[in-house]
Amino acid sequence: MSTALDNRTLLEKADLALADLQAGGGYLLPAQAQKFIRILIDESVLMQQATVVPMRAPKQLIEKIRFGSRVLRPGAENTALPAAERAKPEFSQVELDAQLFKGEVRLPDEVLEDSIERGQLRQTIMELMGEAVARDMEDILIRGDRTSADPFLAKFDGVLKQAASNIVDAQDRPLGKDVLRDLLKAMPSPYRRNKTTMRFLTSCDAETDYRDSLAERATPLGDRNLEQDMPAVYSGVPVTDVPLFPEDLGPAGNQTNVLFTDPKNINVGIWRQIRIESDRLISEGVLLVVVTIRFDAKYAEETAVAKAIHVRVGA
Repeated sequence: MSTALDNRTLLEKADLALADLQAGGGYLLPAQAQKFIRILIDESVLMQQATVVPMRAPKQLIEKIRFGSRVLRPGAENTALPAAERAKPEFSQVELDAQLFKGEVRLPDEVLEDSIERGQLRQTIMELMGEAVARDMEDILIRGDRTSADPFLAKFDGVLKQAASNIVDAQDRPLGKDVLRDLLKAMPSPYRRNKTTMRFLTSCDAETDYRDSLAERATPLGDRNLEQDMPAVYSGVPVTDVPLFPEDLGPAGNQTNVLFTDPKNINVGIWRQIRIESDRLISEGVLLVVVTIRFDAKYAEETAVAKAIHVRVGA
């Protein structure tokens, strides 16, 4: 069989395998979109911990209700509370406004051929796209800034930029118990009631610096932190490294941030209309797959976040 025929046969098989991913103008079916979103979550450190919302439309409101003040009052038998002492809930909304992004995945003939032979082309495409898209999504979810010179990061403000109410200036100190203590104190006390659900989120090097500070202690705990891959913890709250947290901030390009919050406070909205299209680049011997996706991120309660700035990393 000639090479041209081989390539044509390969492309025909690829088209057949892609057909069910491109029904309805290229939009994934609901079950396929849900599976793709699941792959995105599994590939992202941040989204694994956040609240991911499959959006029904490009704009979606999340209703919030909370009691911000005392509910209980002194009571008396068979007597209702007077109107002035009845608790009133606070209602508010968070609007997710999904922004449009596109991404490309190029699959060489060798990958196509191997996947088609095993009958796994669709799974291969979904996984490769999921890995690439999740990495870029996490980048803007963290570092997004509408004032950025990078058009990609300027699409919307990420979780670092949005955290503005409770700020701790580390003053170029490395991440240690003093910075974490100040973050804990900066959090309004009503939000500190359930510390077991909260996390200190920071960069990989900052987490390593904190772990090293624990290992320097001449105690059994210090020895275990030096010898074992133990979770780093302060006051019962895990210190979690997120690989795409920036480490090039500040005048010298050697600073990072730390967020202290319940990760479920971060709402990542992904519009369920995910589109996939493909084309053949003959000269390069690859199948080009383009994914179109819309997403956004907002805190459910921005005041329930404390952020440390000017945290030094490295020497």
